[in-house]
Amino acid sequence: MTTNDPGTARPTPKADDPHLAGKLRRKVIALSIAAALGGFLFGFDSSVINGAVKAIDEDFALGDLPLLSGFVVACALLGCAIGAYFAGRLADRIGRIPVMLIGAGLFLVSSIGSGFAFAVWDLIAWRVIGGLGIGIASVIAPAYIAEIAPKAVRGSLASLQQLAITLGIFAALLSDTLLQGAAGGANEPLWFGQDAWRWMFIACAVPAIVYGLLAWRLPESPRYLAGKDRKEDARKVLASVIPASEVDPALDEIEKSLREDRENARTASLRGKMFGLLPVVWVGILLSMFQQLVGINVIFYYSTSLWSSVGFDTTDSSTSFTISVVTSIINVAVTFVAIFFVDKIGRRPLLLTGSAGMVVSLGLMAVAFSQSQLVDGAPQLPGAWGPLALVGANLFVIFFGATWGPIVWVLLGEIFPNRIRGKALGVAAAAQWLTNFAITETFPALSAFSLAFTYGLYTFFALVSFVFVFFAVPETKGRSLESMDSLKVERGRKREAAATPS
Repeated sequence: MTTNDPGTARPTPKADDPHLAGKLRRKVIALSIAAALGGFLFGFDSSVINGAVKAIDEDFALGDLPLLSGFVVACALLGCAIGAYFAGRLADRIGRIPVMLIGAGLFLVSSIGSGFAFAVWDLIAWRVIGGLGIGIASVIAPAYIAEIAPKAVRGSLASLQQLAITLGIFAALLSDTLLQGAAGGANEPLWFGQDAWRWMFIACAVPAIVYGLLAWRLPESPRYLAGKDRKEDARKVLASVIPASEVDPALDEIEKSLREDRENARTASLRGKMFGLLPVVWVGILLSMFQQLVGINVIFYYSTSLWSSVGFDTTDSSTSFTISVVTSIINVAVTFVAIFFVDKIGRRPLLLTGSAGMVVSLGLMAVAFSQSQLVDGAPQLPGAWGPLALVGANLFVIFFGATWGPIVWVLLGEIFPNRIRGKALGVAAAAQWLTNFAITETFPALSAFSLAFTYGLYTFFALVSFVFVFFAVPETKGRSLESMDSLKVERGRKREAAATPS
């Protein structure tokens, strides 16, 4: 069976068969979960470094080279940007499933290479290769789920990507802690004489292999198949995920959209009159950037600094584990809020609520840290300001995890016209990874200057994100991808007509 074999045709059952409806629902959920496993690898691979960084500093003598040590952590994000940029283009050329398999292969190679790295430059190279896989997964999973899921549940299923990411982060944390505990330290030998930190990276090979095997069994996207003149294959895939009565209308809608794409081939470029890009591409880029500009990764990467400022002993490994577990569990739990509500109340209301909540919670952190005092060179929050800062931090995680975390991935799979979806998704995801890199790299310097200023800056970005969503982000709830594409084309024609002198 090939990687994009849609399966064998079966007799068409009755459209109103409730047993069939339940079976189709379970099938599309299973396909979406398998595709979203790329998000698990995404979360696992990007977070596994946290448990290994101190041991890496010792093994490769990076104690006096903080910038290089920081680059070992952040270099994967550069690979992510490159992988994301090219993933969409490659997926449009060879298909979604082959690109998933490429991503799984990069994950696998990176995990083994990182585990056996013999020098810091060698480790950086393997980390960048892993980043390429993360970037690919960040683009392909939301695109594939958006193209295979029925419109009524597309938002909920696309939110599985973010849920998988949060579970991957938690799994990496748990894996690091168990391996470190078994060896008695991250830099202590474990199996076959290899240090525990090396096994932290090698452990990523397991989910990489599982992801590759599941991707191999997935059917190809019906939109990709139809675009390659494989109409019957596309019909079989559609019949496996939606009722029989909806197959022909869905296929007709896809083919109509493809014909419009061919007729408007000149518009298949991302180029436009708004600073060189189409307006919808800027919407995707800014959504991706705001998701990172509010500083969410600061909470995950530098949470120990926050907790130590209110009196917790973060040098104790069990305390550090408890700290990270609390934040990770909150992040996983609130993702279910988005999964439940995204197809009920829509994307825009959730994003607006999230932006407002982040303004309040980040603002509370900024005010709290404005009261900090330096004790032995580290900020300490006196009195009630410490607990208030922790409340603000966890409220921030709740508002982000229930809204901007998953909803941005949903929208990136929906808002772009079919003719540019792959390329535009790649550009938007690349912008997200580059912004992530910038926030991660600048936080130490900004926090050394003023934590109150730093969190105030993130508060400002959260406020601007509210204004941006209110005026620029469309609602996509309950619309097919093709109908949204046709609506954009029609609006474009009206604008052209209005701009043409009579």
